[in-house]
Amino acid sequence: MARWTTANIPDQGGRAAVVTGPSGLGYETALALAMAGAEVIVAGRNPDKGAAAVSAILKAAPLAKVRFEPLDLASLASVAAFGSRLQSQRQSLDLLINNAGVMTPPTRRTTADGFELQLGVNYLGHFALTGRLMPLLKRGRAPRVVTLSSIAARNGAINLGDLNAQSGYRPMAAYSQSKLACLMFALELQRRSATSGWGVNSIAAHPGVSRTDLLLNAPARFSLERFIRRGLPFLFQPVAQGALPTLYAATSAQAEGGQYYGPDRMGETRGYPARAKTPPQARDEMVAERLWSLSEDLAGVRF
Repeated sequence: MARWTTANIPDQGGRAAVVTGPSGLGYETALALAMAGAEVIVAGRNPDKGAAAVSAILKAAPLAKVRFEPLDLASLASVAAFGSRLQSQRQSLDLLINNAGVMTPPTRRTTADGFELQLGVNYLGHFALTGRLMPLLKRGRAPRVVTLSSIAARNGAINLGDLNAQSGYRPMAAYSQSKLACLMFALELQRRSATSGWGVNSIAAHPGVSRTDLLLNAPARFSLERFIRRGLPFLFQPVAQGALPTLYAATSAQAEGGQYYGPDRMGETRGYPARAKTPPQARDEMVAERLWSLSEDLAGVRF
């Protein structure tokens, strides 16, 4: 495809979107959607960051329809409350961007519900959120769910016997598993939507390697990885560039349900939106079905 940029985003007037994560990729995604005319709900756990994101978007686009809603993906109760609020406020939703995430905390941490933090926030929180918002999405106009994965998913493996890394925690292995789970969820959601007639297109995307707070804050303070991320900025593309695959998946008429998009250059680390290579393990439909069933039990959500 040609070099697709935010200038190619179709008019989003009349469409409503939820974007998780008020900074980094989430901010750039919300900004672009709002500037294209969408009503945008920025969802996150930090009200100060949320207010700052809304203020910055309104400064760039004074007529934008944008607001913040509190959502802590590390708490299933918060996810349920968010879903209930939105269902009481509106009749439909056209776009859900499952973007927020955490990356490689050096020691094992858990969510409010006892899940390993990366699995709980990156994957299970978004799984539950999508389920809670599905009634609204089904009534949306050409609705889409875009779930962010990562090039780290290439090295991921789903350990169904120990999803929460209780027997041994390795930060990058846990992160890679969570992002592989996100990708498998996006693909499985598309299969189930098509089979059940939900009318919701589910698409996966990844940002390549972008200079986000997620990367800057991980992992440990004195690690080699952190030195590279802070000291060698030329290795990373700008955050706005990293948001392009997400925006393409969310808005382009050419983006297809059940597909995966990422940058087109240097092993998908940077560039413009294109079809991404789906790791073989992400195409295992038997594991995807088992993961879905287990996730419904863990999250207490049925689609």
